[in-house]
Amino acid sequence: MQRTYLAFQHNAKLHALQTVVTAVRSVAALEEANKGLFKQAQEDDHVVVTEQTIFHPQGGGQPSDVGVMKGSDGASFSVAMVRMSAVNDGEVLHFGKFTTASTIFKAGDTITQNIDVEKRHLYSRYHTAGHVLGSAVRHLLEKEVANFDELKASHFPDSAACEFQGLIEGKWKDVIQARVDEYVNKDMPVEIDWWDENDFKANGLERLIPDRKAMGMTDDEKFRVVNIVGAEVYPCGGTHVDSTQECGKTNVKKISRAKGTSRVSYVLP
Repeated sequence: MQRTYLAFQHNAKLHALQTVVTAVRSVAALEEANKGLFKQAQEDDHVVVTEQTIFHPQGGGQPSDVGVMKGSDGASFSVAMVRMSAVNDGEVLHFGKFTTASTIFKAGDTITQNIDVEKRHLYSRYHTAGHVLGSAVRHLLEKEVANFDELKASHFPDSAACEFQGLIEGKWKDVIQARVDEYVNKDMPVEIDWWDENDFKANGLERLIPDRKAMGMTDDEKFRVVNIVGAEVYPCGGTHVDSTQECGKTNVKKISRAKGTSRVSYVLP
């Protein structure tokens, strides 16, 4: 099965894209592992697979893009959820409904994808803000908190937070807020680059080298990284705004602690 080309990773400003359908399946016909990717799907919903996609699949802490795909014959498919296949490595599944049950895509059709631009921009602001928060906490507390490390993050608007190893006391909240404000107000550029293992080592970031085999990558493929210039570099497949100032006021909500880890939540206006 051919991997889907993730066009949004190379140009996040692509809001419309013409591509070719490679498969159309009913949700009822999916493997159980793939059915479980979108539990809200109904049996008469469909999954569309295309050669390329501008739809960001849910993952890496970022919500799925939504939008529509349209064919030249008038067929229209509303995209409600996008996920990476649990069965075929690198295949992107677009879950949704055809406007008219009798008019659906078929393999080989050329269609046009359109994403919900407003939601994409919101998710990109949240994702960049999460990186800003993560880098602020690292720079402030890496040597202050025992066993410190960055663990994972959620960039969903209703549950945005970064999680860290180690116990971060509440007294740090205002200090973290001040550093986040500083990074946002500095209007730091956010740049996308592609690195191999040697690039990580050259920048002293061996700790961030991803697991190539676990990601299903070939030996000659490079890892996508997001560089907030002046703050931090992170391996990341998500979408971002062009500068930290575009995030807007990033409010640190609270710091919670449990079982040796700390969670710093945030919200945007």
